[in-house]
Amino acid sequence: MKTRILIVDDEVSTTALLKGFLVKQGYDITTEHDPETALSLVRDQQFDLLISDYRMPKMNGLELIENVRKIDPVIAILMISAYGSIETAVKIIKAGASDYLTKPIDLNELLLLIDKCIDKKRLVVENMQLKEILQEKFRFENIVGNSAALNEVMSVVQRVASSQATVMLRGDSGTGKELIALALFQASKRKERPFVKVSCAALPESLLESELFGHIKGSFTGAISDRKGKFEEADTGTIFLDEIGEISLTTQTKLLRVLQEREFERVGSNETKKVDVRIIAATNRNLEEAVKSKEMREDLYYRLNVVPIFLPPLRKRREDIIPLIEHFITKFSKENDRKIMGITKEARKILVKYDYPGNIRELENIIERAIVLTRDDVISVKDLPLTVTSNHKEAEEKRNTPFLELMTLEAAEQALINMALEKHNGVQTRAAKELGISERALRYKIKTRVEKESS
Repeated sequence: MKTRILIVDDEVSTTALLKGFLVKQGYDITTEHDPETALSLVRDQQFDLLISDYRMPKMNGLELIENVRKIDPVIAILMISAYGSIETAVKIIKAGASDYLTKPIDLNELLLLIDKCIDKKRLVVENMQLKEILQEKFRFENIVGNSAALNEVMSVVQRVASSQATVMLRGDSGTGKELIALALFQASKRKERPFVKVSCAALPESLLESELFGHIKGSFTGAISDRKGKFEEADTGTIFLDEIGEISLTTQTKLLRVLQEREFERVGSNETKKVDVRIIAATNRNLEEAVKSKEMREDLYYRLNVVPIFLPPLRKRREDIIPLIEHFITKFSKENDRKIMGITKEARKILVKYDYPGNIRELENIIERAIVLTRDDVISVKDLPLTVTSNHKEAEEKRNTPFLELMTLEAAEQALINMALEKHNGVQTRAAKELGISERALRYKIKTRVEKESS
């Protein structure tokens, strides 16, 4: 099916130009000059993308975005503005637009942005579909958030879950690697079979080999009977090897054999055992550096790293912090029999700005602690740990120091751009001329800045 696009602009010439161009590119185009009528179209029909002007009578672009999102939360929105100020662009993105474009319209750039917006929508839809499947079939409710970064992860999970490929989950501690491993298992063809987890860093080398492959009676001191290893327990199912970067070279050699031949021997035994397991591994280490330093076998690295999935730190997906806070408040209020109604605006602001070196696990601990200790029915700043509130205070003090003392080269450049745009009423051609740079360079700098501020 053709991609369906609704173009909304009060200027008839603009809608005619865009429609003529985009129809030739193979898109199904509907145009409308009245934003209120456009809302009715969105309500009655299914569109993949809305392209709208920012300045229109009756309703401006921000109001249109807000109303459209109430009707269709996943439709892609591309906003066009004749005013190229950074402030306007940031408002557009934060209001819920997928991207924005400044006038005069560059048709080649328009095509690129349409593709980008449609890809964003596809990721959002895939993520929602996968979470619905997981929640409906497996009550998997702990993957919380709808950021672009999480959507990317869930898109890969959806595509690889039903395969037999080995998956390597990579990311800092506390980013949710075990939850993603469980999601991969529960959406796989092996979901009715065992799911066995092994924390490779929790056991010394002398015991890890026995834990993974089992042992026979008398094979070492304390081996008073035969014992199955985790690979045998996981036979026909999935084994999750957490902190895989911590295993010794000796154990790596035996693990490589399981990956290549699907066979092994228990410690102290000569009997070869066959297994059919799907392997999911996880690490917070830089495996490439481990290979260079000879701490990890290169052949094992390539066997494990078939499908790498990188989990972003929480500071890179700040839009997920509020949903996670709400999720943890609900969870721990129920567990601790507390009637916590929510969190104050100031406490929420502090938590959104905090960088979370411990990632989601740290946020989870912060909320659980606050629920247990608070004397009120709402979490406030006084319920947050000093490590969080003191960091916020230091950041505020730094922001309040004299402007010139903190001015970086990037900030100085941005200040000049802002002044030039303001002087020329947002006309980028004139602003670029005053700054002594090309209009294309100016647009690139504005777009880069917007993406940083909205991330």
